[in-house]
Amino acid sequence: MKIGYNGPLTVVHTTQKEDIGSMIDVGGKIYVYMKGVASGAAGAWVTFDENFQTALLVADAVGMVGIMMGALVASTWGWVQRYGVNTIAKTDTVAADLPLYIDGTAGRADDAVVTGDLIVGAVSETADSTNVATVFLNWPYVTNALG
Repeated sequence: MKIGYNGPLTVVHTTQKEDIGSMIDVGGKIYVYMKGVASGAAGAWVTFDENFQTALLVADAVGMVGIMMGALVASTWGWVQRYGVNTIAKTDTVAADLPLYIDGTAGRADDAVVTGDLIVGAVSETADSTNVATVFLNWPYVTNALG
């Protein structure tokens, strides 16, 4: 894992600049380099598999979860946050200090309980402001079995 990073985490590359799955630690926050997905956006929640193939987070998803730092659309590459405080997380209306669940809108989280759609390792730290909230990520994942 690289410690520190000189470039902006929101940068979107049109050609691959890092090894897929590379991790960096920036101030105690962990990011992973991945390829984007159709309709990707900064702050969008994604799932990904062992090959770091991303998909917007949707109901009944299974896999590891992260938040896109830039608008990673199809055929682009960039950073997805997996650990630490994130201030650009796309959400529905949420209150502070609650567990998060997959929202009905792709790529968002919500604090409304949805059976099977708990995002294990993700908690709201603030209430949302226009569907963006500060959240804490602790290597989140979804199983379609918890919640």
